[in-house]
Formats: sequence, C-alpha cells, structure tokens
Amino acid sequence: MEGERRASPERSSGLPARGADGESPGGGGPLLRSRGSSALLQVDVLDLDEDEDDLEVFSKDASLMDMNSFSPMMPTSPLSMINQVKFEDEPDLKDLFITVDEPESHVTTIETFITYRIITKTSRGEFDSSDFEVRRRYQDFLWLKGKLEEAHPTLIIPPLPEKFIVRGMVERFNDDFIETRRKALQKFLNRIADHPTLTFNEDFKIFLTVQAWELSSHKKQGPGLLSKMGQTVRAVALSMRGVKSRPQQFMEMNDFIEIFSQKINLIDKISQRIYKEERDYFDEMREYGPIHILWSASEDDLADTLSGVASCIDTCCKATEKRMSGLSEALLPVVHEYVLYSEILMGVMKRRDQIQAELDSKVEALTYKKADADLTGSSESLDCEEVVLEESRFEIYLTEEIGKLEDKVECANNALKADWERWKQNMQNDIKSAFADMAEENIHYYEQCLATWESFLTSQTDLHSEETSEDKP
Repeated sequence: MEGERRASPERSSGLPARGADGESPGGGGPLLRSRGSSALLQVDVLDLDEDEDDLEVFSKDASLMDMNSFSPMMPTSPLSMINQVKFEDEPDLKDLFITVDEPESHVTTIETFITYRIITKTSRGEFDSSDFEVRRRYQDFLWLKGKLEEAHPTLIIPPLPEKFIVRGMVERFNDDFIETRRKALQKFLNRIADHPTLTFNEDFKIFLTVQAWELSSHKKQGPGLLSKMGQTVRAVALSMRGVKSRPQQFMEMNDFIEIFSQKINLIDKISQRIYKEERDYFDEMREYGPIHILWSASEDDLADTLSGVASCIDTCCKATEKRMSGLSEALLPVVHEYVLYSEILMGVMKRRDQIQAELDSKVEALTYKKADADLTGSSESLDCEEVVLEESRFEIYLTEEIGKLEDKVECANNALKADWERWKQNMQNDIKSAFADMAEENIHYYEQCLATWESFLTSQTDLHSEETSEDKP
C-alpha cells in the first residue's frame, strides 16, 4: 500500500483538460447531492423506461448529474492520518505525454497479433531519458492493468477495451477494429498518466520505457502459478464468507454502483441502436440522389427542379455522414468506457471487502481463542501449561496480524474514498461534455439541412413567380 501514500509535488493532481483523446477535466459540481443515506436510493438516477423502445430517456429531467452525493466526510482517528490518501489541488503541470500509433500485424506459426508503437515524452527526473519508443501488444496492456490492481487494490484503475470490441465482427484485425482499439489503449495510458498515484507506479514506468525482451523478463519475476492459485482460492473463500459490517459509506457506494451499472448499460444499448438506425437512414437516403438525376434526364420540364432536389439530398447526406462520425467518435466510446468502468468499480468494491473480510476472520479467530481459554481455565499439568503457552503465543500473533490488517483496511478505505471523489468528477464531466457536444452537433446538422431545403424552395418560388409574370399579357 506504500504506493497509495505517495503524493509527488512534481505531479499535478488537478484533473486534465478534455482533449482529443477523450481525457476529461475534473471539476464541476458533485455528481450526487447529499440528502442522507436513507434517501440515497429514492432518487431517480435516470428515469429510463425498461422498454428499450422508449427513446424519450434523453429528454427526461432526471440525469446522471442529479444523483445524491455520498458525503466525503467520514470520521477518522488521528493515528489514521498517516495512511490518509489526499489528492490536493496543485497547478496542472503535465509532464508525461503518451501517444499510441502505428499498429503492425505480426504472423507467427502459433498466433497472429497486433503491436502498437508507444511514444513517451517526459520531463520527470526519475526517467533516464526524455523520449522513449517501444512496441506493445494487447497482452502487455493486460499485464500492466493486473500489476496496477495488485499494487493498488482499492484505486479505480482505468478500463481496457475488451478483447473483441466490435460485436459480430468476422475479421477482428480489420482497420476499424484496430483503430478503435488504438484509441482505447491510448486513453487507458493517458488516464493512468493523469492519475496522481498510478502515474508514479514502477511497473507503469517499466511498461513505457523497456524494450519487449526486457518486459518479458519482468513478467517472469511475478509470483508463480501455485502462489497465484493460492491467492485465488483465498480470495474466493473470503468472498464467500462475506463482510459482516461494511461501513455505511461503502454500502452507499455499492448501491450507487449497482444503479449506475444498470443505467449506463441501458444508455449504451440505446446509443448503439440510434447509431444503427442512423446508418440505415444514411444508406437509404444516399440512393435517392442518383434516382432524381436519372429522373431529370427523362423530364425536360422538371430537369432543373429534379437536379436541385438531388443536390439538396447530396448535401444532407454529407451532413448526416458527419453527424454519424461525431456519434461514433465522441458519444459511443465515452458511454461504453463507463460501461467498462462500472465493472471495474464492482471489482474494486470486491477487493475492499476481501481485505475487510480477512480482518474480520482474524478478529473472530482471536475471540474464539480467548473464549476457549476462559472455559479451559488453569491447570497444574505440565502438558497443559505448554498448551496454554502455545495458545498464548498464537493469540499474540493474531493480535499483531489484526493490527496490521486494521492499518491495511484503513489505508484501503481512505484510498478508495479519495479516488471515488475524483472518479465521480471525471465521470460527470465526461458524460456531460459528450452529450453536450452531441446536442450541439445535432443542432448544427438540422440547421444545415433546413437551410439547404429552404434555399431550394425559395429558388423554386422565385422561378415560378418569373414564369407567371411572363405568361401575363
């Protein structure tokens, strides 16, 4: 947990300004307004009809920005302040720039995979140089994400794109798939670079700087297969055991995550369907222009009018194509990223609960030991004295372990609370900006199409007036 206590003055913890790669500023009002924990779930997060055909979801008064806020204030003992994670406001001085580009396909006798070039420019003193260029494949990104989760179990690690992004795609290495993944991988790395704690992780530095063969050797330095299996079995056992008394703030967080997951998944489905319907409309409208051109060739009296209609349709087709591009590049990736974030948040809460469950099990074991000692009483037998001594040593061991786990739980809780507030600000600004940009794009689209047809109708009206005046004696 040492990495979660680091806060370098060289790194700004201010949230990054929204850029072309989708990074978002931190700011704006809190996502939730505190009305007390009892009323938290009574709020209408997004008044979505369960019927997916009801597209009026986007016109509802309620929104993700209107949810109640979890109070960030939680009493902590003075001794716990050493473990408190604080993301203080500092000047936004970006000192790490990462670009993912130039995908290359590699074919071997065993597999086919894509590597991406990663260019890093930095002014940080802990780096040996200011410029680095390496190539990484998707499995390397998975390794990095796993190492970050291992080092910071209760920080919100940015999501990676799924192994297969485009549903129903036959060829997973076509250009659209590769470009979509490239953008998502770049956003993943930049999210980490802009995080006040993750950005200083040693494995992140190794990922950005060492060559492929060096990275392979670092991967082999992790725990062995048996150790990993043991950790997995232990985690499953703690998960099955559950947590007896989760703090109220984390109960509210868990309730929020469940609601958020339902709503953002529904928004993702609706957004995907809107895009599909827009694509069908564009394909159909694109056929009307050539039809009117052919029609004008057989109607001499209407040739100019039909050609004008074909021109208007062509203009509207171009505007529709531009709007579809904005939808697929601006709105859909943001919504889907937060679908993945909802899964990340569930994993974070599960890891926090596992840490607390481990503490609860040790406390319970110590309680049973003390109860057994009270029932057994004292005995003059030498053998009994040795047993009592051994049990006393075990109680001392449990007491020490409980002290360590209490510190671990407190550090994990403080890390999650601090990162939770940061994530909420990012989420609020990302979603707000994505929908605002899409709304502005729609307004521009309809204004352009309306102006096109109004201009055409005006020209036809003027032409009709001229013809009428010529016919008069």
